Amino acid sequence: MASSGSDYEKLTQEIYQALSEADGVENIDIQHDVKLEGRSGCKHQIDVYWEFNILGEKHRVAVECKDYKSEVSIGRLRDFFGVLHDLGNVKGVFVTKVGYQSGAKRYADYYDISLKELRFPTASDWEGRVKDIVINITAITPSIKKREPICDNEWIIKYGGFSEGEKISAGGYADQLKIYDSEGCEITSFHEMDSKLPHDWKPEVDKEHTYEFDDAYIHTDNGKRLKITGVKYQYDILSGTDQSVTEGELIAKAILKDVQSGGIHFYDKNGNIRPKRT
Repeated sequence: MASSGSDYEKLTQEIYQALSEADGVENIDIQHDVKLEGRSGCKHQIDVYWEFNILGEKHRVAVECKDYKSEVSIGRLRDFFGVLHDLGNVKGVFVTKVGYQSGAKRYADYYDISLKELRFPTASDWEGRVKDIVINITAITPSIKKREPICDNEWIIKYGGFSEGEKISAGGYADQLKIYDSEGCEITSFHEMDSKLPHDWKPEVDKEHTYEFDDAYIHTDNGKRLKITGVKYQYDILSGTDQSVTEGELIAKAILKDVQSGGIHFYDKNGNIRPKRT
């Protein structure tokens, strides 16, 4: 929270600008440190000020900001009312950090001055609202120990065209190693088979599974085809959990609380403002 009076005034200006944009009010220039002349001819310094027209009627709002470490007394409200009376036809809003004495609240209620608290949220302000978001992501991952193509030996002897002792290889990434049918259409890939290995959603070791095929071929590195009847897997199932915590204190910049109604708006560090959920 800001420490100097000027910083506190600018934070108030910033939040009211965000509130007007969130409410869809257009063309409002919320100004800081404005001098306005009253009916007496005296000029008054207004911390935050804006005006706008609705249905041909001009509305003016003056905000008094006090970055106090104690509750605001009735005397401060009387001083502010004197400024509002001299300006004429101006809605008054008083903003402070800690709160207001009971006499100040009664005085403000009678003269229709809005009382606000602008400060960092406390534990009670989070009631009825999500404060921390905890995300647990558990990933189940197969750890492949062995992939063993099961060759159709009769086909290899009769049609394969391989020489005795010939070393047959097929290499590449798992998504590049594919299995085709006799027409050359892709059936699956080793990557797809890896990802679909059965498991019970828990860590396991030394599992086995065999994918079976009726009409399946692997294309070897030397351009030949190798007919297979299946692929046998040996694998472990690994499980890992990662946790991500988004803490409300880290993203909340301030709250603006209406003292009379108790309504709260949260203002985050990205400039977004949201009402408290009820």
